[in-house]
Amino acid sequence: MTTHKDLDGAITDGKHVQQVRVYYEDTDFSGIVYHASYLRFMERGRTNYLRLLGADHRALFEQAAAEAPGFAFVVRHMDIAFRKPSHMDDVLTITTTPEEVKGASITLHQRVMRGDDLIVEAHVQVAFVSGGRAKPIPKPLRIAMKADQDSGGAT
Repeated sequence: MTTHKDLDGAITDGKHVQQVRVYYEDTDFSGIVYHASYLRFMERGRTNYLRLLGADHRALFEQAAAEAPGFAFVVRHMDIAFRKPSHMDDVLTITTTPEEVKGASITLHQRVMRGDDLIVEAHVQVAFVSGGRAKPIPKPLRIAMKADQDSGGAT
């Protein structure tokens, strides 16, 4: 699998970090980033975290696919706090850190930063599903996520 660091961000010390630029389409009529845009930014962070985790642990993802064909991760619950506004042309850093890995879910801590300013913070519970139903995360994949959590997940 080819990854593009500039597009996908990187996992370092248990945290996935990715930058996004705010475009006109991300803002409301006043030029401030529309609240739903942050959900898209954080979705990119979660998706790319899993993509890079899969690239780093290809055999584990292949084993997970064998155990749970057609598996996916879906958002089950999200707590989100909007702290400060951001504007068109801002460059935001999305940080995704695993907080808790359980049988069928993982809770991720996500932060949207502009430099040192915390813009948005969320705790997102993502469920592992296969065949349209929640299933336990296959052990090798759970171990990889837990290793990420243990390597630097504390924020």
